[in-house]
Amino acid sequence: MIALDESHDPARRSWVEKANLPDAEFPIQNLPFGMFRTERGARLGVAIGGSILDLVAIAELLGDVGGIVTECEGKGLAPLIGRDPKAWSAVRRAVGRVLERGASQGAAAAEHLVPMSAVEMLMPLRPGGYIDFFASIEHATNVGRIFRPDNPLLPNYKYVPIAYNGRVSTIRPSGAPVQRPRGQQRPQSEGAAPAVAPSRALDYEMELGFFLGGTSRIGEPVPVDKAWEHIFGFCLLNDWSARDIQAWEYQPLGPFLGKSFATTISPWIVTAEALKPFRAAPPSRPDGDPQPLPYLAEPAGALGGIDIRLEAHLRSSAEDSGATKLGGASSLGLYWTPGQMVAHMTSNGCNVEAGDLLGSGTISSRDGGLGSLIEITRGAAEPLKLKDGTTRRYLEDGDELILRGRCERDGFVSIGFGACAGRIGPAL
Repeated sequence: MIALDESHDPARRSWVEKANLPDAEFPIQNLPFGMFRTERGARLGVAIGGSILDLVAIAELLGDVGGIVTECEGKGLAPLIGRDPKAWSAVRRAVGRVLERGASQGAAAAEHLVPMSAVEMLMPLRPGGYIDFFASIEHATNVGRIFRPDNPLLPNYKYVPIAYNGRVSTIRPSGAPVQRPRGQQRPQSEGAAPAVAPSRALDYEMELGFFLGGTSRIGEPVPVDKAWEHIFGFCLLNDWSARDIQAWEYQPLGPFLGKSFATTISPWIVTAEALKPFRAAPPSRPDGDPQPLPYLAEPAGALGGIDIRLEAHLRSSAEDSGATKLGGASSLGLYWTPGQMVAHMTSNGCNVEAGDLLGSGTISSRDGGLGSLIEITRGAAEPLKLKDGTTRRYLEDGDELILRGRCERDGFVSIGFGACAGRIGPAL
């Protein structure tokens, strides 16, 4: 059982009226954290309706937790994420009390609301580490079938959460341009040398990212039943992939330059606290699949999964063209849960550092919701037709890829994540 509090009350309303609309992404039940830039510099804020509340400016209205907010000025979320989860909850509850309808501090706080359209969103913090998992068995099977029709899923997949260490320096917030990478590609004929050229197979990957908080000691694994205590919050994540570069380089050590050129995240971190109503038990493993090894086995009845519905849309460079929906899937269908990913990451004694970013891997579903073009086009064999009449095997210069996410459950207010978008620019 997951304990809920007044911050999850579906009857709660804000004096920011746009936050009370049925389709609002950022109602008072959400309150995600992010960093934004104004003429005053980088500021810490929460999203509410279509606005941002400058938390540093209202620190004195937040009571005992105001000092924590002040520490974040110019530093991003690191000072908050590095604290105990009780501090995370205390800050979120204090902000909620300021923003709720009828709050005595409402008039003072209203002076520090900033329209989202008037600011530049920044990285919420610079991760110390970035690990990308491969947690959707549907995605793993679909891609494996393209390259290994007779043996699509490797035998270790159902026993171990597969992952690779990604590149932190090229993680960018939504809206930052994505430059097409150049790299070595497979020789066109036997005995020929590989060519260095712009990628012709640029792809997206529809993923969730989650930031870890607190710390753990080197040499002390985090038990799977304690893993959620280290999950601060979630964002949307696009692990851009150059499939042709990746195909030539990935054996035997895995992805490198085909992945490291760019990763885009949505700039708002939706807290694990706000997402509690959307936690759920993951689907049962199919008959014949092995049960998780003891260190990965979640307690009976544990709500280790989370039901976040993601969608991907592609807008071409053609003027006035609408975006084409590419696919949608829920994170609840992942074969490995966020807690299992944390437990596995630390099982060899690797420690958690505040601000570590973990990616779920591409999320695809059993009902046909696919999270990458390599799956949708079956390895470029079946081109996808867009709304403007053009077709795509992979992404072209000028294309904009937009991810969106939303949580919905009867009896609770739905919450969103904002956009995770990037437009492809030409290779240098």
